[in-house]
Amino acid sequence: MDKLVIEGGYPLTGRIRIGNAKNSVLPLMAASLLSDGEVRILDAPKLRDVGTMAELLGTLGSPVAEEDDALVIRHEDLDRVEAPYEVVRRMRASICVLGPLLARRGRARVSFPGGCAIGPRPIDLHLKGLRALGAAIDIQGGYIEAKAVRLRGAEMYLGGPFGSTVTGTANVLCAAVLAEGTTVIEGAACEPEVGDLARFLCAMGAEIDGIGTPRLVIRGVSRLEGATYRPISDRIEAGTFMVAAAVTGGDVTLENVRLDHLRAVVDKLEEIGVVVERTETGCRVTRRGDLRSSDITTLPYPGFPTDLQAQFTALLSLADGVSVVTEKVYPERYMHIAELARMRAHIRKVGPSGVVVGVDELSGAPVMASDLRASAALVLAGLVARGETHVRRVYHIDRGYERIEERLTALGARVVREEDDAP
Repeated sequence: MDKLVIEGGYPLTGRIRIGNAKNSVLPLMAASLLSDGEVRILDAPKLRDVGTMAELLGTLGSPVAEEDDALVIRHEDLDRVEAPYEVVRRMRASICVLGPLLARRGRARVSFPGGCAIGPRPIDLHLKGLRALGAAIDIQGGYIEAKAVRLRGAEMYLGGPFGSTVTGTANVLCAAVLAEGTTVIEGAACEPEVGDLARFLCAMGAEIDGIGTPRLVIRGVSRLEGATYRPISDRIEAGTFMVAAAVTGGDVTLENVRLDHLRAVVDKLEEIGVVVERTETGCRVTRRGDLRSSDITTLPYPGFPTDLQAQFTALLSLADGVSVVTEKVYPERYMHIAELARMRAHIRKVGPSGVVVGVDELSGAPVMASDLRASAALVLAGLVARGETHVRRVYHIDRGYERIEERLTALGARVVREEDDAP
């Protein structure tokens, strides 16, 4: 197992290109199961999660090959419908194969998903939507078993106690494109990655109205063709590197960034004292003066993204004053607090909120990553901490950030990957 060793105190400067969105690529790969032809996904990031989805598709008879700058997916065995626990437990996005398998192959047997330890993430809305389309669903031995001779369009509401469901919307949307008749999804997730999935489905021949809104209207078609598609850029990776520039007092230009997907993030950065200047292909991030405290509440898009909460908590730990970070998407997503405290951050959890009292400096320490975005927060803290920080369990960060140590080093950071000999 590897760890990252970070020597803090070096401002980041230079240019970095943001990769395409992991949270878009994974549902696109799953949705390829709907097609009758070859699918090519261009410029997919080389991440652990992408490799896991490729492995899963291979077990389902649709092997994934890398050709030039594309993931190429071909379908060789349409009789395979089981997504096994051994693969699905490693990544929550594996649940996205449920809807496509059901719609294209008539049945699916999918293990309950695993993934990051960030609190309960039920799939009841996925099952509610698929049942509304006519699927018979049973739960046996930790597997979801779904069958349907023919799915039929229906009207449904997919809002939940913490807002719309992103992967649930993806699953039901994928099933509905091959259902007979018209489906209306009210309370659909509006995240850019859901819109990207809808445009990908349209590129294969689906008919979808209302893309980007909470009301999707899907007119079912009899079949989908193959397609070649380039996913959107990764707004969470972009936000993470924006925070990296801010926390180190650097000057970083980010390319391949959609600022229209990051309006809530840019608003908070500017409130904290960070300058974000739009460029032709992205933005330039600088900081002038001390960081200021701010209150942040995570919400479904277009609100502040939960996937950037941990990173901003690390940033605010160095801001002047008291900040309150409230998590309304995954209220238990605060496992990074204890590790940041090891680095001298002053954060106290109160219900679904973290109360952050800014300190003058952080101190390097050995810390343990608990999930993907928490690991990013610990790396960000290490970049500015006095002394040396060892971030263990970096397989978490490899799930969502490609070669992060190399890319940070290119910006002037002191980060090396080492084998971790700790028990």
